[in-house]
Amino acid sequence: MKKNILSFILFSLISLSVVAQTFDKVKLDSLFDSLETNDKFMGSIALSQNGEEIYSRAIGYSDIESNRKAETNTKYRIGSITKMFTASLIFKAIEANKLKLEDPLANFFPEIENAQKITIKHLLGHRSGIFNFTNSETYLQWNTEPKTRSGLLQIIKEKSNVFKPDTKTEYSNSNYVLLTFILEDVFKQPYSQLVKEKIINPLGLNSTYVGSKINLETNESNSYRFTGAWTKQDETDMSVPLGAGAMVSIPSDLNKFIIALFGQKVISATSLDQMTSIQEGLGLGIMQFPFNEKVGYGHGGGIDGFSSFLGFLKDDKIAMALTSNGTLYDNNQILVLAVSAVLGLPFEIPSFKEFEVDPSTLDGYLGVYSSTQIPLKITITKEDNSLFAQATGQSAFPLSASDKNVFRFDPAGVVLEFDPEKSQMTLKQGGGVFGFTKD
Repeated sequence: MKKNILSFILFSLISLSVVAQTFDKVKLDSLFDSLETNDKFMGSIALSQNGEEIYSRAIGYSDIESNRKAETNTKYRIGSITKMFTASLIFKAIEANKLKLEDPLANFFPEIENAQKITIKHLLGHRSGIFNFTNSETYLQWNTEPKTRSGLLQIIKEKSNVFKPDTKTEYSNSNYVLLTFILEDVFKQPYSQLVKEKIINPLGLNSTYVGSKINLETNESNSYRFTGAWTKQDETDMSVPLGAGAMVSIPSDLNKFIIALFGQKVISATSLDQMTSIQEGLGLGIMQFPFNEKVGYGHGGGIDGFSSFLGFLKDDKIAMALTSNGTLYDNNQILVLAVSAVLGLPFEIPSFKEFEVDPSTLDGYLGVYSSTQIPLKITITKEDNSLFAQATGQSAFPLSASDKNVFRFDPAGVVLEFDPEKSQMTLKQGGGVFGFTKD
């Protein structure tokens, strides 16, 4: 649900030849063998082409404490992929003449600032200007506690809008919580029942539902972050994210959903065209991502220690879904390699060999670094002969040495290259290169 400056890059796929060969399943298995052997990723993936599943794999543990191994039908919280389901329900309401994209928020919640100027379309496309409540400085103090509708509305109302409606695009989970309430009002049913009745049951998504307390006995998974060891994460109470991020699923189900969506079996062709109309990178409950000269659509998700991605490449009819409950490698890069395998394109399995660093040299990297290219400071610290980096407003993350003066943070695809003599550092991520100088 929350975005991280360093870890959120929307699936920037590298430019590759589009000459397809054959699906290299053996090499893709080797990739996941390597990820598991080196303890870099826990989770599941499924790939489909032309409507048929061609690959699925699960590695790691659904629960480390009990040594419970993950399976391809292990269920994960999918975070903001939920928004695709919510947006689909909104379009179903529009098709049923219960809503219009131009309807003002004031029809439902006149007490919200600028409610008369904010429309359903603005909420769907993150152009409302309503403050994203998961960015609140107190969010992590109460997100594990149950919240009522009135409680969430009060939280959303208490912060002033961050911009005037329809003047820019800025991601806000508050929009989709409000859309959840609107759906419940117009259909007069709870959100969990709505999504089950109108999407899940018709498509046969047997392992997909609105979550509650994690239950290992129903093959759900706990989530983890790596802080020297895998640490179990607290659970966000699912009464908080609702239609912004409360669903649970498996990759195979997610692929069925997005194939049906683009096959016009969920919403009409007209609705799908509106949904995939992109403005400043975002559609109406969906995002756009590039693969060479092609365009794909989908959505990422993140909640607690879970991360996920669902995407569809229209030209090649490839659906891809990845769910994780703990990762130390860039999920985007895993998907790049997976799609390359499907298209028979060459790819290299990453090397996770660590470079031995003399602990005495680490002090030369320590300090606060600033850049003239981006408004971000990065602080480098040392703990128990290991380096940590912390960007402005973010949590510290551990760095692994991959070469002399070169360190990486695989979960976000971050590479930091130091030049101690010049007191400089270079940040590389997602194809971007940014120079920093020590303050």
